[in-house]
Amino acid sequence: MRRAVGKMRLAWNRHPTAVTVAGSVVVAAALVVALAGERHAFTEALTAAPVWILITAALLQIAWLALRSETWSVCVGGAGGSVSRRRLYPAASIGYLGNLLNGQFGLAVRIAALRRSAPRESPPASVLLATEVPIVVVEAVLAAVMSFTLVGPLGLDWWVAPVGLAVTLAVIMVLREVIRDRTHGIWRGLAVLRDIGGRNRIIALVVAAVGLQIARNWFVLNGVGVDASVFDSVALLIGMAVLGVLPIGPSVGAASAVIVFGADTGAAAAAGALLTATAAAAALCFAASMLLGSIRRSPARVAVAH
Repeated sequence: MRRAVGKMRLAWNRHPTAVTVAGSVVVAAALVVALAGERHAFTEALTAAPVWILITAALLQIAWLALRSETWSVCVGGAGGSVSRRRLYPAASIGYLGNLLNGQFGLAVRIAALRRSAPRESPPASVLLATEVPIVVVEAVLAAVMSFTLVGPLGLDWWVAPVGLAVTLAVIMVLREVIRDRTHGIWRGLAVLRDIGGRNRIIALVVAAVGLQIARNWFVLNGVGVDASVFDSVALLIGMAVLGVLPIGPSVGAASAVIVFGADTGAAAAAGALLTATAAAAALCFAASMLLGSIRRSPARVAVAH
């Protein structure tokens, strides 16, 4: 088993795109089999979604991308970086396009783009990688707090949610003790966790961003005819976050919906697919607007204007 995992990890490191494509194909085939009896409901929900629902979902995703970029900016600033938003936001937007394939791939693209656009103002790549940890920590706490929404859909025992929360909090307490006196090297990326003001800003931004994602899920689910509550939207968000770690590409939305709502809910699977599609459209719009804005404000254009 360990050897098989090692081979999979080696294949992902060498050929991340190929592994993601293969994973997407496998998951898509499994979805086709699972939804074989719900093809009509899936197709009907996919084509009957009101346009204003899709526009709202895309706008909420763009707002989330902006909040996520600002959160990363706070972490990079806490790590000693002096990158302006004019450079950080476009770099982040390119990474969000990479998220369509896989979250880790998107993070690598985001770091590489920032290092290329602002090599002197940004911390080293290893420190930039660590700046993602404070965001993930807050997201993990929120997921653990709301994990009770998965108890019913997944048939889990009632004690799973409180145990998960306790484990998450214990890990955070250990992490806090570890980073207390470590301020050099890669530990610079966690500096925002040692500052009360920076920590509070991260928490506020992440909570607002998660709220936007929950609202987006709720709008799309109910827009395609699924009688979903806010808790259902939270469960879907947690499912998408967990599956997003795997190299399964754009299939993550529909796959998460099938896991949370069951294979007999074609409309929910359609909602998952629409969430992925609107996320892709929002990422393209956000990246285009950020890159165009960066070009307009570039020093070369300013010099030419003068």
